Amino acid sequence: MLQPKRSRRRNMHKGRMKGMAQRGHRVTMGTFGLKAMESVWLTSRQIEAARVALTRHMKREGQVWIKVFPDKPVTSKPAEVRMGKGKGALDHWVAVTHAGRIIFEVDGVSQETAKEALRLAAQKLPIPTKFVTREDHDGK
Repeated sequence: MLQPKRSRRRNMHKGRMKGMAQRGHRVTMGTFGLKAMESVWLTSRQIEAARVALTRHMKREGQVWIKVFPDKPVTSKPAEVRMGKGKGALDHWVAVTHAGRIIFEVDGVSQETAKEALRLAAQKLPIPTKFVTREDHDGK
């Protein structure tokens, strides 16, 4: 029996954002992290704005890891266009972020610097976040 040819184009559905993050919920690479407390679509612009605020406050010291990637395309139709006539054009990209997911990780700076830098980054994001420390970090 012949199988139908699969399309190369990947149709993305909206999906559901129920529950907590199943992976990426621990600080693994850095010492300090910024954890999402709600599920949300983070746009690439929001992630970049937070990254700029984070690195500016750290004065390019230490290291920063971005643990989410905007790999979901979001389409929209222009304003005042009638229904039908197919799917809208690509508008922007989003990262689907579940509650409990680590968004940013920081290392190589003091706890006070990391806390303030992640606070400034959190102000650029549309959700409540929490400053977290690596489990095996002794606080020095």
